[in-house]
Amino acid sequence: MLEINEVKQEGMSRTATAKPARYTDGMARYNRVGKMPNAFISILFILLALIAFLPLIFVFIISVSSETSIAQHGYSFWPSEFSTSAYQELWKSRDYIGRAFLNSVGITVVGTALGLILMGTMGYAMSRRTFYLRGVYTWIVFIPMLFGGGLVATYMINTQVYHLKDSYFALLLPGAVSSWWVIIMRTFFQTTVPDSIIESGKMDGASQLRIFAQLVIPISLPVLATIGLFLTFAYWNAWYGAMLYITTNHKELYPLQYVLMSIERNVDFLARREEYSSATGGLMENIPTETIRMAIVILIVLPIACSYPFFQRYFVGGLTIGSVKG
Repeated sequence: MLEINEVKQEGMSRTATAKPARYTDGMARYNRVGKMPNAFISILFILLALIAFLPLIFVFIISVSSETSIAQHGYSFWPSEFSTSAYQELWKSRDYIGRAFLNSVGITVVGTALGLILMGTMGYAMSRRTFYLRGVYTWIVFIPMLFGGGLVATYMINTQVYHLKDSYFALLLPGAVSSWWVIIMRTFFQTTVPDSIIESGKMDGASQLRIFAQLVIPISLPVLATIGLFLTFAYWNAWYGAMLYITTNHKELYPLQYVLMSIERNVDFLARREEYSSATGGLMENIPTETIRMAIVILIVLPIACSYPFFQRYFVGGLTIGSVKG
């Protein structure tokens, strides 16, 4: 009898282990992509990548084309004559542009870090059910998403109350906090960070700040990287704040985008003034007004585009972070 029971138990164990194997094989068969669909999907994504990448290549080709070629044949992938005159004109202002480039890099790095700290801590506090003023602060954050104070009121507050004019703070603080990103962070902390992790930190005697820094942030890297990337784009491309809050007496505070836009406007203005061109002996006629615009686009887009691959793996993590439960 013992031998029969052992045989039955062994057979049942084999059956139990065989079912998951068959189930796994079946799921793998349904999830498997054939050669033809795989080739079609690959070609499709290659075409989409080219559609996204070709405009940048086209802009670069135009920036190294000659003004004569553009005047005769228009914009083309194969210009009749190449020239680096646009970059040479920008190189003449390398000291001015270099200072503005460093300003933009510093403003982008500091502003992104400051925005993540402020919005991350605010979103975490609003996500905790034990926070007494959670509902009040949620409404305070939510209302600016529907109603804004207006440009005049914002300018008066930033210049007359906070005295941010002609300072780096005028380029940092107004864009550091967004109600939209605070709500997203609060929702992420509520739905993704388990309460058991917070409770375990409390049981170990950790403060809320230590729990947030050592337990919550490592789990929240996808949302922090995603919002950080958008903040990086916003700060790097910002020029309107410099136009509002930075006067011409403090040109050393100008960011790169505002400087390049000023150069473009000045070059275009001087090239179109016939009296100035005649007064300078026709020197302004050789200014590359068309290609310099494209060279400015390359200088603006290329540095920020090179930062995207460092955030890519966090985007993938953000897509799958809620799909697997332990």
